[in-house]
Amino acid sequence: MFVKICGITNEEDALLSVAVGADAVGFVFAPSQRKIAVSRVADIVRRLPPDVMTVGVFKDELPDRIIKVMNETGLMAAQLHGVESTSHVMKVKEEVRTVFKAVTAGSEAFYSAEDFKADAILVDSEIPGAGEIFDWQMAENAPPGVPLILAGGLTPDNVTQGIQKVKPWGVDVSSGVERSPGVKDPILVRAFVQTAKKVGRELQELKDNKVNDEEPYDWEEDSTWR
Repeated sequence: MFVKICGITNEEDALLSVAVGADAVGFVFAPSQRKIAVSRVADIVRRLPPDVMTVGVFKDELPDRIIKVMNETGLMAAQLHGVESTSHVMKVKEEVRTVFKAVTAGSEAFYSAEDFKADAILVDSEIPGAGEIFDWQMAENAPPGVPLILAGGLTPDNVTQGIQKVKPWGVDVSSGVERSPGVKDPILVRAFVQTAKKVGRELQELKDNKVNDEEPYDWEEDSTWR
């Protein structure tokens, strides 16, 4: 299970997220209580392990501006959280290796998510980035073959239910692990990451067992016959 801690505003929270097992950390450049300066992000990114995905969050920003910020900060992925068109996303994708596109659950953009050609689709509530939970049933019929990241109002208490219901590729959290806007709570961050990873492993094991059950029985591979 891919786990992203978003809305990082300081180095301490970034290092904390990495230390407890998060796969990615996100930095918001769009209007928000968690907006952070480009220069500050560049400083933080330099101190993070290279195997941790660093994500810049933009909203209806010009592609050239997004690419410029990505190059200045050294971020690995761009998350487009507005009403960007498919051509907009593709233009960013030409210069940025990894692009996530955020869409509203149940919207036209959600059902045509394949058209964006994004590396993953982040499904959020009607007000993206507001930390509001939505009816997860609306995210169950995502287009096949598109990695789905579940966001919107997730917390350590409800992430298990969200993952079991939607079965996403990953989860994204910001306000659900904070003690105040832009300041993460170490206990909540750790609990969220550990819970999401645990549920992800359990679902994968169930999937693997189902596949094995469907395979023809091969007595030659059965050690009880030796």
